[in-house]
Amino acid sequence: MKIRPALAMDYPELRRIYLVSRRQSFVWENEHEMSLEDFDRDTADEHILLAEAESRIVGFASLYLPEDFIHLLFVDPDFSGIGAGSKLLEAAVEKMNKPLTLKCVSANHKALKFYEKNGWKKVVEEAGPSGKHWLMSYE
Repeated sequence: MKIRPALAMDYPELRRIYLVSRRQSFVWENEHEMSLEDFDRDTADEHILLAEAESRIVGFASLYLPEDFIHLLFVDPDFSGIGAGSKLLEAAVEKMNKPLTLKCVSANHKALKFYEKNGWKKVVEEAGPSGKHWLMSYE
């Protein structure tokens, strides 16, 4: 598996992964309000790393470097379980300074387990405009 910075030519596939993943996993949101353009809005001014397996993009992480914050991490549902998410987390740790932080929606139990399995700790549960989420830290 290869991890590399995203290029402009990668964005159509990254948009697709972001949309498909959210529609399948974010059952607490209205899938009809999701669009391909959400990726561009949600990753503005962020550094994007992507994971490739056999020359196919299988996932990405969006990093807000000034705050050592992982904003988004998504893996194509068809490639779940092959280690792309863990490899993206490792690359994020190498790219940024510790401690790193991220927020994970409280209702996303699968993602919370994934982050904890990879060494992340829950810091505090907060309520925001889109519902409750955990602030998590990696040191």
